[in-house]
Amino acid sequence: MIRRYLFVCGKNRQRSPTAEQLFSQFDGLDVLSAGIRRDSDEQLNGELVEWADMIFVMEKRQLTFVQSNFREQLLGTQVINLSIPDRFEFMEDELVDLLRVKMKRFLP
Repeated sequence: MIRRYLFVCGKNRQRSPTAEQLFSQFDGLDVLSAGIRRDSDEQLNGELVEWADMIFVMEKRQLTFVQSNFREQLLGTQVINLSIPDRFEFMEDELVDLLRVKMKRFLP
């Protein structure tokens, strides 16, 4: 069974696209990413929230945003805060290592 993971950060430019690229290589995972800001490269919407089996946010404010703005679309979907600060560049080694550690228990 394929699991659908959605990664969410602020603008979908650094952290969540890194997670998408990193974990899309895993068999058994279908991965997308989005941002909560209006100027995001891929803006989070209800369709993406409904698509996901699990949603991973990078910070508490994104957790709050998802839970308050997509209550109906979540329908019991688990939203997990990875607690990764907004201080990394796309595919930065430290970010990749941090994502691997924090996601280890969720990977096939």
